[in-house]
Amino acid sequence: MSKDLKVVVLGYMASGKTTVGKALAHQLEVDFVDLDHAIEQEVGKSVSDIFKDNGELFFRKKETQVLQSLLARNVPMVLALGGGTPCYGNNMDVVNQYASHSFYLKLSIGALITRIKGEKQQRPLVAGLNNDDLPEFIGKHLFERNAFYDRAKQTIACDGETITGIVDKIAEALG
Repeated sequence: MSKDLKVVVLGYMASGKTTVGKALAHQLEVDFVDLDHAIEQEVGKSVSDIFKDNGELFFRKKETQVLQSLLARNVPMVLALGGGTPCYGNNMDVVNQYASHSFYLKLSIGALITRIKGEKQQRPLVAGLNNDDLPEFIGKHLFERNAFYDRAKQTIACDGETITGIVDKIAEALG
């Protein structure tokens, strides 16, 4: 396996970044890294505690530092970004400069609503929202974030796809 194989998966919350990333890393026999978990390890707190204790600005600065540090390592990996990571600072420039491949896992608003409804309590951004407000919230968020997500080197349409199907599409794109 080439030491410079760095695959980044990005997308909105509940798009399957971690699940797909782990399965892809397993298939490629490389390390899997979840950016949020790497930040938690470095800071010694959960992401929600970092936001609560240190604020979003601290988190976003740390996120960029950890992202750069991970991608600078000379080891092959699959890296799953947080849903907001591509939208801050120069993070997408960093991803596209240092990652050999980046994939936007794209889902429709309807598919995202279905996934998010079932796991709202684990998602601080939407935990307090009424289900009826999810379409507008997600639609507005995607509108704001799509310009960043679309900077990924490739987009994978994930509606109606299985994890295996998505991993196979990515593996095929990797050659």
